[in-house]
Amino acid sequence: MEENKRIKDCKVVIIGGSAGSLQALLQILPFIENAVSFAIVIVVHRKNSDEQTLEDLIALKSKIKVKEVEDKVSLKPGFIYIAPSNYHLLFEKEETLSLDTSEKINYSRPSIDVAFESAAEIYGSHLIGILLSGSNSDGTVGMKAVKEAGGITVVQNPLSAEMSFMPNNAILHVAPDFILKTEEILEFIKEINQD
Repeated sequence: MEENKRIKDCKVVIIGGSAGSLQALLQILPFIENAVSFAIVIVVHRKNSDEQTLEDLIALKSKIKVKEVEDKVSLKPGFIYIAPSNYHLLFEKEETLSLDTSEKINYSRPSIDVAFESAAEIYGSHLIGILLSGSNSDGTVGMKAVKEAGGITVVQNPLSAEMSFMPNNAILHVAPDFILKTEEILEFIKEINQD
């Protein structure tokens, strides 16, 4: 892994995905140790009927505690936060998360673009954005925002993605810092903030 100051000063890792991303998340999250020095925020397209299923599944498989996202919840290192269905996830200056019910973006709420743009505005170079498998263009604008704010952008290698459209679209329009297979994303996350 190339040396990069920002990898050693990360406060938030935000992961976005859609169709096929759950499989990748389950190949990554259970293998991350629980002593991470940053918060992990997950924004995936979900059905409105999917109330706690994703949270319960990740909580069951992960060593890192899943903290329920409610409006104005504090964002703390060492926890996983999962955007609830039917809300956009926004980051605020006080290191809190807020929920928003404004119109859908890219037919989705939560929208990856909305969350990534909001995180980039607050965390800038202390942010790492990771985009996984998916079948629409959501995430590309958000990845641009992360890159322009000085954060690091990582896209799942389309060859390892169940649905390659979302990562391909981001690669085409953003020129991400890293294009990694699922197992390489895991290794990348393990090296964040390490001496």
